[in-house]
Amino acid sequence: MNIISLSNLRKHYGAAYVLKGIDLSFEAGQVIGYIGPNGAGKSTTIKILTGIIPDFEGDVTVLGMDIRDHAIEIKQRIGYIPEQAAIYDVLTPLEYLTFIGRLYGLDQAVIDKKSWELLRLFDLADKVDMRMNGFSKGMKQKVLLISGLMHNPEIIFLDEPLSGLDANTVILVKEILSQLKQAGKTIFYSSHIMDVVERISDRIIIIDKGAVIADGTFETLKDKAHSGSLESIFTALTGNQQYNSVAGEFVDILKNG
Repeated sequence: MNIISLSNLRKHYGAAYVLKGIDLSFEAGQVIGYIGPNGAGKSTTIKILTGIIPDFEGDVTVLGMDIRDHAIEIKQRIGYIPEQAAIYDVLTPLEYLTFIGRLYGLDQAVIDKKSWELLRLFDLADKVDMRMNGFSKGMKQKVLLISGLMHNPEIIFLDEPLSGLDANTVILVKEILSQLKQAGKTIFYSSHIMDVVERISDRIIIIDKGAVIADGTFETLKDKAHSGSLESIFTALTGNQQYNSVAGEFVDILKNG
């Protein structure tokens, strides 16, 4: 059975469709890289899959359940780490993680143990009782990562999860994702950081203007686009190959005023 299935998924805002008939299915244990230009429909897809956007056309099932009918049950078994979220930053990390843990039905003893240990691993042990309104974006993102994973979800949805993180934490998160993959988790990963997607993904989906334009392993896409890196494949398939000339024009304007 497919753990995620999308059939003729369409979504419009006003008269404009941002998703134009997405047909995809994924088996459990896959790491899916979901990439595309800004405005392609990546975040909209993830918000539909996680039950955040309930108004769409087509059919979507997650964990064998229709997302329209079983959104709460699905949310209890998935994790979601967005680029930006309302993190209630008047709370401390411990207070926020206690709030999230209770939403997932975790025992208080489990919440306390996991919160302390996971915050320590992210170098936030000395910040557990500080209000997060004084935190940097990267520190808040670490707390978001913990909050989306602490209940050990079956599927993990990540939408630009590395935003604001320092280099050492990026390396750590890459390794965490690699080990979650080895543990059999299903990971749906959207990012503009191509090397991470290339490294961890079993399957890469490229979406552009609300439609899937490529779907396969990195090696398959490389053969199709006759390119070496995921960045060059992405450029070839999305048709945005004017970066060199645009960059040159940009620099010329700076120099010549």
